[in-house]
Amino acid sequence: MKIATAALLVFAGATTSAAQSVPPVRGPAERGQPAWFLQGSFPDPTGYTSTAPGGIVTVLPRPATPPVLALPNPPPCRGAPHCGNRQAGAPKRSDMQRVQWEQTLGYDFAYPIDLPAGTGGVPAVALDSKGNLWVFQRKPTGMAQLFKYGPDNRLLLTVGEDVIGHHNKAHGMAVDAEDNVWILDTGLATAIKLSANGKVLMQLGTRGRRGDWNEERGQHLLWEPVMIAFGRNGDFYIAEGHGNESPNDTDSADPANQSGAARILQFNKDGKFIRQWFGNEVNEGKFANAHALGIDPTNGDVWIGDREDYRILVYSADGKFLRQIPTRNLVCAIQFDPAGNPWMASGQDGQFLKLDRSGRVLGAIGNGMGIGRGQFIEASYFVFDRNMAIYAGDTSVSRITVMRPRG
Repeated sequence: MKIATAALLVFAGATTSAAQSVPPVRGPAERGQPAWFLQGSFPDPTGYTSTAPGGIVTVLPRPATPPVLALPNPPPCRGAPHCGNRQAGAPKRSDMQRVQWEQTLGYDFAYPIDLPAGTGGVPAVALDSKGNLWVFQRKPTGMAQLFKYGPDNRLLLTVGEDVIGHHNKAHGMAVDAEDNVWILDTGLATAIKLSANGKVLMQLGTRGRRGDWNEERGQHLLWEPVMIAFGRNGDFYIAEGHGNESPNDTDSADPANQSGAARILQFNKDGKFIRQWFGNEVNEGKFANAHALGIDPTNGDVWIGDREDYRILVYSADGKFLRQIPTRNLVCAIQFDPAGNPWMASGQDGQFLKLDRSGRVLGAIGNGMGIGRGQFIEASYFVFDRNMAIYAGDTSVSRITVMRPRG
């Protein structure tokens, strides 16, 4: 059995060592955590799926000719430090055995929302104060990508390309305290704020122009904006840097795009820049990827998920490093439930995990990586309603899963 190196290193409390020839494949419930076991990966359809009523997924053949994008995709990542290991024989994601936690929380899976026809995964969902669900989907050029559904699951609003343009890599999304929705495009490097009726109110970044934010030079560019989250005082934070999936244009001679590091940008509610801080290469608080972002409602701390390095970094609201939390799973998204408890989505490990503030797993929801009921190719950005139900898309599958507590 092949076990990816990253998975072996994160079994806190398990009796693994470099000398063991057969690593453990399961572990008991202990220290308040459920039991765990290993489960294999599933081929990633990268959005080429169709979904029938009831959430039944069919994987479709990839098109012989990829769809034409509104603007070119970023060049592939290679050579730069953030591009990861490209050596022959290096482990692949498809080889991984993934840490799964026994499901003890008592949730059921439902698929009540019918998305518009066509392929394309759902990287992000968000709920407004009226219980309307916003859905951000990756679609071919010429098709709408942003939708709003009512509490009865009826489609209320479609926001087309004539309003927001085409998003080459639709990614993060969140609703602010005034029910405005924010959407991020990592490839074209923009963050757009829209009203509840789909009118554009603000844009940060220049479409198709990746680069560094530099106040001294009056340069207001974004580089791989991944997720947005809102502080208690109305400030908002944008996480940048997609790790080894980031574009390679920091290797160029472009003086406006030289940092090449994951970072967090902080703005006030009017979009005025406050500060930024970087993951860097060494020292405390290092993060090579800023895929997950959540704000602790009890104190305003900023939680950052360094996905590929299996850890959460916690900073104060003003960017001071506080602590690091190692995890056994990919940290793809971070949310706090209505009671203020932290949760994380485990990406291609296919579960949503309830944590305490030390990082212990208190419970899990999800059947692992796959396209079956309760499974996810990539469990990513998610949101809670007032009744603790969880709404989640799947970056690689065209469906929305609603997870409701029993009783």
